[in-house]
Amino acid sequence: MKKITKTILFIAMMFVYSNLSYAQDMITKKTGEDISAKVLEVTSSEVKYKKTDNLEGPIFTILKSEVLIIRYKNGTKDVFSNAKDVISQTVVAEQINENDMFSKGKSDAKAFYRGNNSGAGWTAAATILTSPLLGVIPAAICTSTEPSDANLMYPNPSLMKSPEYYRSYLNEAHRIKKNKVWKAFGISAGVWLGLILILNQ
Repeated sequence: MKKITKTILFIAMMFVYSNLSYAQDMITKKTGEDISAKVLEVTSSEVKYKKTDNLEGPIFTILKSEVLIIRYKNGTKDVFSNAKDVISQTVVAEQINENDMFSKGKSDAKAFYRGNNSGAGWTAAATILTSPLLGVIPAAICTSTEPSDANLMYPNPSLMKSPEYYRSYLNEAHRIKKNKVWKAFGISAGVWLGLILILNQ
Protein backbone atom coordinates (compact mmCIF):
# COMPACT_ATOMS: atom_id res chain seq x y z
CA MET A 1 0.00 0.00 0.00
CA LYS A 2 2.85 2.40 0.85
CA LYS A 3 4.49 1.61 -2.49
CA ILE A 4 1.27 2.42 -4.35
CA THR A 5 0.84 5.67 -2.39
CA LYS A 6 4.42 6.76 -3.17
CA THR A 7 3.96 5.90 -6.85
CA ILE A 8 0.72 7.90 -7.02
CA LEU A 9 2.33 10.85 -5.25
CA PHE A 10 5.28 10.76 -7.64
CA ILE A 11 2.99 10.65 -10.69
CA ALA A 12 0.89 13.50 -9.27
CA MET A 13 3.96 15.64 -8.64
CA MET A 14 5.22 15.02 -12.17
CA PHE A 15 1.77 15.93 -13.48
CA VAL A 16 1.73 19.21 -11.57
CA TYR A 17 5.30 20.02 -12.56
CA SER A 18 4.52 19.41 -16.22
CA ASN A 19 1.45 21.63 -15.96
CA LEU A 20 3.35 24.42 -14.26
CA SER A 21 6.31 24.28 -16.59
CA TYR A 22 4.25 23.67 -19.73
CA ALA A 23 5.08 26.35 -22.19
CA GLN A 24 3.17 27.56 -25.18
CA ASP A 25 3.57 30.46 -27.52
CA MET A 26 2.27 33.71 -26.05
CA ILE A 27 1.18 36.63 -28.21
CA THR A 28 1.05 39.96 -26.38
CA LYS A 29 -0.89 42.66 -28.16
CA LYS A 30 -0.02 46.35 -27.87
CA THR A 31 -3.20 46.75 -25.83
CA GLY A 32 -1.65 44.46 -23.18
CA GLU A 33 -3.90 41.48 -23.97
CA ASP A 34 -2.19 38.07 -23.87
CA ILE A 35 -3.20 35.27 -26.25
CA SER A 36 -2.07 31.73 -25.42
CA ALA A 37 -1.45 30.26 -28.85
CA LYS A 38 0.41 27.99 -31.21
CA VAL A 39 1.91 30.35 -33.77
CA LEU A 40 1.69 28.83 -37.25
CA GLU A 41 3.12 31.57 -39.44
CA VAL A 42 4.45 35.11 -39.22
CA THR A 43 4.22 36.95 -42.53
CA SER A 44 5.27 40.48 -43.43
CA SER A 45 1.92 41.83 -42.23
CA GLU A 46 0.12 39.11 -40.23
CA VAL A 47 0.49 36.49 -37.52
CA LYS A 48 -1.47 33.25 -37.97
CA TYR A 49 -2.14 31.10 -34.92
CA LYS A 50 -4.39 28.57 -33.22
CA LYS A 51 -5.60 28.93 -29.64
CA THR A 52 -3.97 26.44 -27.27
CA ASP A 53 -7.30 25.47 -25.74
CA ASN A 54 -8.57 24.42 -29.19
CA LEU A 55 -5.69 23.27 -31.39
CA GLU A 56 -8.13 21.43 -33.65
CA GLY A 57 -10.13 24.63 -34.12
CA PRO A 58 -9.91 27.47 -36.62
CA ILE A 59 -6.82 29.43 -37.61
CA PHE A 60 -6.89 33.01 -36.35
CA THR A 61 -5.12 35.95 -37.96
CA ILE A 62 -3.94 39.16 -36.31
CA LEU A 63 -2.18 42.11 -37.90
CA LYS A 64 1.49 42.36 -37.02
CA SER A 65 0.96 46.05 -36.32
CA GLU A 66 -1.25 45.05 -33.36
CA VAL A 67 1.39 42.77 -31.82
CA LEU A 68 3.97 43.90 -29.26
CA ILE A 69 5.82 40.64 -28.71
CA ILE A 70 5.57 36.90 -29.41
CA ARG A 71 7.21 34.64 -26.81
CA TYR A 72 7.75 31.16 -28.22
CA LYS A 73 7.68 27.97 -26.15
CA ASN A 74 11.37 27.34 -26.87
CA GLY A 75 12.27 30.56 -25.02
CA THR A 76 12.91 32.77 -28.05
CA LYS A 77 10.86 35.87 -28.76
CA ASP A 78 10.04 38.32 -31.52
CA VAL A 79 9.59 41.96 -30.53
CA PHE A 80 7.67 44.11 -32.98
CA SER A 81 8.28 47.82 -32.74
CA ASN A 82 6.70 50.64 -34.65
CA ALA A 83 7.70 54.24 -34.11
CA LYS A 84 4.04 55.29 -33.99
CA ASP A 85 2.89 52.59 -31.59
CA VAL A 86 5.80 51.49 -29.41
CA ILE A 87 8.43 53.61 -27.75
CA SER A 88 11.89 52.35 -28.65
CA GLN A 89 13.74 50.63 -25.83
CA THR A 90 16.68 52.94 -26.40
CA VAL A 91 14.70 56.08 -25.52
CA VAL A 92 15.90 57.56 -22.24
CA ALA A 93 13.43 57.97 -19.42
CA GLU A 94 13.58 61.77 -19.45
CA GLN A 95 12.09 61.94 -22.95
CA ILE A 96 8.82 60.26 -21.97
CA ASN A 97 6.11 61.95 -19.95
CA GLU A 98 4.84 60.46 -16.68
CA ASN A 99 1.64 58.96 -18.09
CA ASP A 100 3.53 57.28 -20.91
CA MET A 101 6.10 55.96 -18.44
CA PHE A 102 3.36 54.41 -16.30
CA SER A 103 1.69 52.77 -19.31
CA LYS A 104 5.00 51.59 -20.72
CA GLY A 105 6.03 50.08 -17.38
CA LYS A 106 2.83 48.04 -17.25
CA SER A 107 3.01 46.84 -20.86
CA ASP A 108 6.73 46.01 -20.57
CA ALA A 109 6.10 43.91 -17.45
CA LYS A 110 3.44 41.94 -19.34
CA ALA A 111 5.83 41.42 -22.23
CA PHE A 112 9.08 40.63 -20.42
CA TYR A 113 8.42 39.43 -16.85
CA ARG A 114 8.17 35.62 -16.79
CA GLY A 115 7.60 34.98 -13.07
CA ASN A 116 10.92 33.20 -12.54
CA ASN A 117 11.52 32.00 -8.96
CA SER A 118 7.99 33.04 -8.02
CA GLY A 119 7.61 30.21 -5.51
CA ALA A 120 4.91 28.46 -7.57
CA GLY A 121 6.86 25.18 -7.60
CA TRP A 122 7.40 25.16 -3.84
CA THR A 123 3.74 26.00 -3.28
CA ALA A 124 2.66 23.11 -5.51
CA ALA A 125 5.00 20.64 -3.81
CA ALA A 126 3.97 21.72 -0.30
CA THR A 127 0.26 21.49 -1.17
CA ILE A 128 0.50 17.99 -2.64
CA LEU A 129 2.82 16.58 0.02
CA THR A 130 0.88 18.03 2.97
CA SER A 131 -2.58 19.47 2.24
CA PRO A 132 -4.18 22.59 0.78
CA LEU A 133 -4.58 23.86 4.34
CA LEU A 134 -0.80 23.87 4.81
CA GLY A 135 -0.06 24.67 1.17
CA VAL A 136 -1.80 28.01 1.55
CA ILE A 137 1.02 29.12 3.89
CA PRO A 138 3.85 29.15 1.30
CA ALA A 139 1.38 30.57 -1.25
CA ALA A 140 0.57 33.49 1.05
CA ILE A 141 4.25 34.07 1.87
CA CYS A 142 5.30 34.02 -1.80
CA THR A 143 2.54 36.36 -2.94
CA SER A 144 3.16 38.84 -0.14
CA THR A 145 6.61 39.72 -1.46
CA GLU A 146 7.33 41.64 -4.66
CA PRO A 147 9.60 40.00 -7.26
CA SER A 148 13.29 40.63 -6.65
CA ASP A 149 15.12 42.99 -8.98
CA ALA A 150 17.16 40.08 -10.36
CA ASN A 151 13.99 38.35 -11.59
CA LEU A 152 12.21 41.37 -13.11
CA MET A 153 13.80 40.92 -16.57
CA TYR A 154 13.14 44.56 -17.52
CA PRO A 155 14.22 45.46 -21.06
CA ASN A 156 15.93 48.79 -20.43
CA PRO A 157 17.81 49.74 -17.23
CA SER A 158 17.60 53.46 -18.02
CA LEU A 159 13.80 53.35 -17.90
CA MET A 160 13.91 51.82 -14.41
CA LYS A 161 15.34 55.13 -13.19
CA SER A 162 11.92 56.68 -13.68
CA PRO A 163 9.80 56.27 -10.50
CA GLU A 164 6.58 56.01 -12.55
CA TYR A 165 7.96 53.33 -14.86
CA TYR A 166 9.62 51.39 -12.02
CA ARG A 167 6.52 51.36 -9.80
CA SER A 168 4.21 50.44 -12.68
CA TYR A 169 6.53 47.64 -13.88
CA LEU A 170 6.97 46.28 -10.36
CA ASN A 171 3.24 46.39 -9.57
CA GLU A 172 2.34 44.53 -12.75
CA ALA A 173 5.13 41.98 -12.21
CA HIS A 174 3.86 41.41 -8.65
CA ARG A 175 0.33 40.86 -9.99
CA ILE A 176 1.63 38.30 -12.51
CA LYS A 177 3.63 36.57 -9.76
CA LYS A 178 0.55 36.31 -7.52
CA ASN A 179 -1.53 34.85 -10.34
CA LYS A 180 1.15 32.26 -11.08
CA VAL A 181 1.46 31.17 -7.43
CA TRP A 182 -2.29 30.94 -6.80
CA LYS A 183 -2.77 29.04 -10.06
CA ALA A 184 -0.14 26.55 -8.89
CA PHE A 185 -1.91 26.28 -5.54
CA GLY A 186 -5.29 25.67 -7.23
CA ILE A 187 -3.95 22.92 -9.52
CA SER A 188 -2.09 21.25 -6.65
CA ALA A 189 -5.09 21.39 -4.34
CA GLY A 190 -7.13 19.66 -7.04
CA VAL A 191 -4.49 16.95 -7.44
CA TRP A 192 -4.30 16.49 -3.65
CA LEU A 193 -8.07 16.10 -3.43
CA GLY A 194 -8.02 13.60 -6.29
CA LEU A 195 -5.35 11.57 -4.51
CA ILE A 196 -7.35 11.52 -1.29
CA LEU A 197 -10.42 10.29 -3.13
CA ILE A 198 -8.43 7.56 -4.92
CA LEU A 199 -6.71 6.39 -1.75
CA ASN A 200 -9.99 6.24 0.18
CA GLN A 201 -11.71 4.01 -2.36
